[in-house]
Amino acid sequence: MKLSGQFSGALRTFAFWIANRSVGNPVLEGVDYSCIFEEPGALEQAFAIFANVIEIDERGGVLNAKWAEHRAAQYILQYVTGKAPEPPFEIWETELHGPPPRVDPLPWPTSV
Repeated sequence: MKLSGQFSGALRTFAFWIANRSVGNPVLEGVDYSCIFEEPGALEQAFAIFANVIEIDERGGVLNAKWAEHRAAQYILQYVTGKAPEPPFEIWETELHGPPPRVDPLPWPTSV
């Protein structure tokens, strides 16, 4: 099973907006959040929230990319300013899941 093109597009767009410093507007409009690029754990948490919150349907269609972006933006705002998100984060939203195996279970393609 592979992730859908819609999910890939949502993740790519989220990453672009973070790097472009335009994620989560209007939540972060006018807020300099460049400090998260100096703290890998903060950036990791923002991506984890986005990934934990986003939902896809049985065909891989993305159902709530803007809400996932909003929740990640609220985390960034909290990190930078201390302002608590509304509603407060639930544990499942902020959970950091384990990394993938150190060795891929699938062999790498030989004709690269």
